[in-house]
Amino acid sequence: MKKISLLIIALIGFTAVNAQNADRSKFIKDSIDLYINKALTNWRIPGAAVCIVKDGKIVLMKGYGIKELGLPGKVDQNTLFMIGSNTKAFTATALAMLQAEKKLSLDEKVTKYIPEFKLENRPAGEMAIVKDLLSHRLGFRTFQGDFTFYNTNLSRHEVIEKLGKMKATYPFRTTWGYTNSAFLTAGEIIPRVTGKQWETYLKESIFAPLGMTSTLALTAEMPKALNRTVPHTLIDGRLSAIPYCNIDGLAPAGSISSSAADMGKWVMALLDNGKVGNKQVIPAAAIAATRQPQDYVSPVNHLNGETGFELYGLGWFLQDYSGRRLVMHDGGVNGYVSSVTLVPKENLGIVILTNTDQNSFYEAMRWDILDVFFKNKNNHYNDTYLGYNKANTANFQAIDKKMRDSTMLNLKPQLSTGKYTGKYVNDLYGNLEVTPGDVGNDLEIRFEHHPKMFARLQPLGGNRFYVTFSDPVLGKAIFPFTVVDGKVTGVRVKLADFVEYNSYDFKKVDK
Repeated sequence: MKKISLLIIALIGFTAVNAQNADRSKFIKDSIDLYINKALTNWRIPGAAVCIVKDGKIVLMKGYGIKELGLPGKVDQNTLFMIGSNTKAFTATALAMLQAEKKLSLDEKVTKYIPEFKLENRPAGEMAIVKDLLSHRLGFRTFQGDFTFYNTNLSRHEVIEKLGKMKATYPFRTTWGYTNSAFLTAGEIIPRVTGKQWETYLKESIFAPLGMTSTLALTAEMPKALNRTVPHTLIDGRLSAIPYCNIDGLAPAGSISSSAADMGKWVMALLDNGKVGNKQVIPAAAIAATRQPQDYVSPVNHLNGETGFELYGLGWFLQDYSGRRLVMHDGGVNGYVSSVTLVPKENLGIVILTNTDQNSFYEAMRWDILDVFFKNKNNHYNDTYLGYNKANTANFQAIDKKMRDSTMLNLKPQLSTGKYTGKYVNDLYGNLEVTPGDVGNDLEIRFEHHPKMFARLQPLGGNRFYVTFSDPVLGKAIFPFTVVDGKVTGVRVKLADFVEYNSYDFKKVDK
């Protein structure tokens, strides 16, 4: 679901595997274990699971590393990882299956199935069709609303209701923008036409027929599973286990947990036009519908010198590479990133699952494996991504050090601490409350819809505060308070871009 590919981290190189440079066709057989195991060490990834399918056969299906840092449990092919936004392909496929069964139409207006659906741009809400929800073309900016909707206590109904209050950044259908709350809305069409909840329909119509017996639809189920990984992230440079996120309020956008074995079954069926043996589990028309381009995303520049562009279908990104069409998606939630890649022309599928959210192993490996199968020269995606990561990390650390050094100066805010405390409100998010902190002029914020999370604010002088969240996945930030005639009137909440690009202006409520 989330987007942690913005934190560009790469794999190790092919160094020390000289034999593969002479004959890279033997890479999968002879060298991939070394490649992956070095990646886990160099990129501080506790565990990973990989499945590669070619021509209807499993080329590789294996777990690497451990489930949780400091514990001996090893990852195997049946170990569960959260797959984040790779959930979206399941949701889009489910809706396309219902279209193939003539129970709905993806070209019908959303309001036909969810009469209460609306957008702040009223005409857009009245015109929006199901495909608009599934292809991110409602006019919102990428990740818009995610702070409000992601890992909060909002129900699915409340998400849809608040989506109607969110002001679009762009005119309707003019600019592609990745919108998780729109995918939740699409998924909620399923119970309207089948009488079954999204998670029940997926279990009965996709998971069970494909034999995906370990796969879980909801994040609430993950902590109860026996063979499961634990999420990890880097906190001030230290790799740490973190709590599972709870995004069941956005379930159709990113709540599924699965294994290399089960995802292999999913990929095998998609590459065989929906068949499992002689049984047609997913209508071929449904698979075709999800791969039809719906909107332009961005230009693409590959390390091999190719240029092109990326499109979006329904729950899938679409682009060309070395003369082949790729159907692909990445996924990220707290402590996890993953990728799924299909190359229909080559009957090739690649699944990569990891249990830390600060790596691009899942991304760099995709391109390196494609180069092996396409018999391309070694483009060393891993080495280039490593350079990106080092530069990105150094820049972040420099900024963080500067901010921390400033807080150590014990700079006083412009006003007394009590002037900043109180209740604040934002029309989309809701309420937050600022209270005195535990130390000096520090403040603390509690957010209405993030009941398990708080933020510590340390003064930077004036009316600016350096913010550290109890949930490290939210990153670090600077919150400026607005002061008019010596009176605090509001605060601007802006989180790291990988959470949400948009800021939130909260108005202070007079006592």
